[in-house]
Amino acid sequence: MRTEFTPLIQLRRMVFVEIAKMGYDDSKNLSINLEQAVYNILPGEVAKYRESIFKERAIVGERLRMGLGLKMRAQDEYSRLSDGCEEVIIDERIVQDSLIEVMPFACEACPTKTYRVTNNCRKCLAHPCIQVCPVNAISMGKYSTVIDEDKCIRCGKCKESCPYNAIVFFDRPCAAACGVNAIESDHLGRAHINQDKCVTCGMCLVNCPFGAIADKTEIFQLIQAIKSGEEVHAMLAPAFVGQFGPIVTPDMIKEGIRRLGFKSVVEVAIGADIESIHEAEEFIKEVPDTLEFLGTSCCPSWYLAATKNFPEFKKNISSSATPMVATAKYIKDEHKKAKVAFIGPCIAKKTEASQPHLRNHIDFVITFEELMGMLVAQNIDFASLKDAEKAKDDASTSGRGFASAGGVAQAIINTIHKAEPTFEVKTYNADGLHECMKMLKMAKAGKYKGYLLEGMGCPGGCIGGPGTLAPINKSGRELEKYKNASPYFTVQDNKNVKHDWIKREEV
Repeated sequence: MRTEFTPLIQLRRMVFVEIAKMGYDDSKNLSINLEQAVYNILPGEVAKYRESIFKERAIVGERLRMGLGLKMRAQDEYSRLSDGCEEVIIDERIVQDSLIEVMPFACEACPTKTYRVTNNCRKCLAHPCIQVCPVNAISMGKYSTVIDEDKCIRCGKCKESCPYNAIVFFDRPCAAACGVNAIESDHLGRAHINQDKCVTCGMCLVNCPFGAIADKTEIFQLIQAIKSGEEVHAMLAPAFVGQFGPIVTPDMIKEGIRRLGFKSVVEVAIGADIESIHEAEEFIKEVPDTLEFLGTSCCPSWYLAATKNFPEFKKNISSSATPMVATAKYIKDEHKKAKVAFIGPCIAKKTEASQPHLRNHIDFVITFEELMGMLVAQNIDFASLKDAEKAKDDASTSGRGFASAGGVAQAIINTIHKAEPTFEVKTYNADGLHECMKMLKMAKAGKYKGYLLEGMGCPGGCIGGPGTLAPINKSGRELEKYKNASPYFTVQDNKNVKHDWIKREEV
């Protein structure tokens, strides 16, 4: 997904920096700063990305509004860019109805599920594409065969039969990336997100090459809480290693976060350790006598995809607290006045934290990209933190492994085998919602009786999340090193864990 640093990624990150700068400035200046931020990002009068500088600025302006937590404006009604600014000047999270949205005027209305004949076509004598089409949608044109899209049923037989590979299939990048078919079309053929189907995985957002999809952030409100003197503790997801460059160590990252005003930095991997205890116990007790299989609970997108599309499987998803929730409870048990901010690769964690029964546990959620915006706004350079104090090892090798595909299941296996070395655990893991849905269909067909099923909404696991900064292969290598550096292998070895388990509250 993030193999190359593109102008679109740069633009997105510039938006986060400007939002952070607005947060650190006097909130009385917010309306003026918002207007100015558009020009800070897009100076001059020559367009860089689109056909018009005015359209570019309109899109960036909407991105900034959403980044502040404001609703996207209707484009057929008059309103000012700064309308509603006073509503977001608060020191607590804003619960969002539609976390991820398509900006209609930025969408290029890409064709959906279309077969096209390319200039590779040789008008061959055999023309098998015409012969195999079951609805007579293909005919011979002047220069090549032609597909009548009104007749075409998208069966793909023409593509499979062409000896020159002259027929190609393509889909909207956002729709192709969505594993739950939440991307639909509006009356003008532009992409539209069906919020009832959406599980806020964010794959559409990072796969749209036009930057037409944006999400709301909590950067501004988090900064207000820190500025107001609140005791805000950072919860750092295990995918953080390798996200900020090859020479930036975990200790430097933690020190940089503390310099932003956080009281402490705790690895969410300790919550993963707590979760693995409960899921191990649950698997031993429930599978297969009570439950045919047990699904992991740590990924909110996977959980929502499973329960929305296969509601009968709700009972099969572990009742364990997610690592984020478990870690938040762990911190708040130690610090009674604490507010906590989850920092990770995941947009869906914002959805999880917005659930009414979790709002007292999770105060803010930001991504690694959004954290970088705060660091840049405050001119915190990791190169100056080479002498950062050695941080405490919060979690085990197994808990840190939650960040990569297969790591959750492996942690549960390690936990079970530590207690019962001969106990057999059959597992299957799927990463990316397309694969998760296939796994669920196979489970419905009875193929996974007695299994532990791990679901991860992002390809590669959390290290492939939409809020990451580094390519999966690089962060994966760094994670492997960091995992093995822990003095504890399993949760049973981890002296920091003070809870047998924390019961999961539904996402």
